[in-house]
Amino acid sequence: MENHLMIIGVLALQGDFAEHMAVLHALNVEVREVRTPEDLAECSHLIIPGGESTVMGKLLTSSGIRPAILKRATEGTLAIFGTCAGAILLAQEILGKNAPEELGLIDMTIDRNAYGTQLQSFHADIVVTDIGTVPVAFIRAPKITRVGKDVEILASCDGNPVLVRQGRFLASTCHPEVRGEAAVHRYFLNM
Repeated sequence: MENHLMIIGVLALQGDFAEHMAVLHALNVEVREVRTPEDLAECSHLIIPGGESTVMGKLLTSSGIRPAILKRATEGTLAIFGTCAGAILLAQEILGKNAPEELGLIDMTIDRNAYGTQLQSFHADIVVTDIGTVPVAFIRAPKITRVGKDVEILASCDGNPVLVRQGRFLASTCHPEVRGEAAVHRYFLNM
């Protein structure tokens, strides 16, 4: 039996899932590591963390989680927040060499590693609609190059969208969790 009463799942196949879990624990919400479709079945929300998008895309398929995510997303029973690699996977179109298979849940085009290499990573303060100023990190960050008419831009950096929402799906090209910031996660929990 599926129970979707505010249990937050964090995809724990690869990437910085521990940082997201730390933020969620600080918010005193019930959290689960998601590694199987059965883990996902318990969750009302799912965070897809940053990491290596190609590897993560392959692991979504080999673990059997991809169809479970798509089924729940289509039914409207799962809110999803993707950061960095997670945002890449949520896009309908991914630019760049060896792009992973996307989930295609947000009408946007995203360019992998568009901000540069690990050495070109940086910290910034972004202004988020209905939240205010949030400190974030950009680590080998992708760039959103196009959004559809139903996608709301919640924050930009240097003229580029960095936090967008389409219905129950939220995507961030930056990492609020790296700086221990909880405001975006709190927003996601209230979606």
